[in-house]
Amino acid sequence: MSLVQADLQAQVRHALSQAGFHIVDEGAEDGGPGLVVTAVPAGVCVTWRASDRFTSLVREQSRASGDNMQAIVHAAVSGLLVQLGHTVTEPAAGGDLLVLSKAQGR
Repeated sequence: MSLVQADLQAQVRHALSQAGFHIVDEGAEDGGPGLVVTAVPAGVCVTWRASDRFTSLVREQSRASGDNMQAIVHAAVSGLLVQLGHTVTEPAAGGDLLVLSKAQGR
């Protein structure tokens, strides 16, 4: 991981944590719920992990959708990071948010 990626990852983790989001370490064995911030070649990837309880609740509710909740979480995370000056995209596959490094975002 480059110094630029490490700095961006630290900035994103800090901003999300300060905003009240639960940050989960990418290597956590329990795979608990929260946001995972991972360095990737273009910048950092933000992935939302729903709790098992939430996933079960969504399955039980006929009108509920985990996809809707993911869209809400993505909108909140994206809005916050854009407001802080970051460039945020949504990759075509997987639906995770991609926060571009300054070199990629321009």
